Amino acid sequence: MRLEQINAKALEKYNYNRYLLAKAVGKRAKELLEGAEPLVDMNIKEHKPTDIAIVEIAEGKLKIEVEE
Repeated sequence: MRLEQINAKALEKYNYNRYLLAKAVGKRAKELLEGAEPLVDMNIKEHKPTDIAIVEIAEGKLKIEVEE
């Protein structure tokens, strides 16, 4: 799947609110950097934590509640 498609799918999960999606991706990326295991088949050493987080959200494997 192309990056644009992944981003669009993830954005849909947050009712097209880019701010909330950015906060969710940032929070999950921080967790990944601190040692959390990815929920998708992506290696943290080969992919950026933000890329892994956006794929997790787009695939529905992760839902992070963020405050507006």
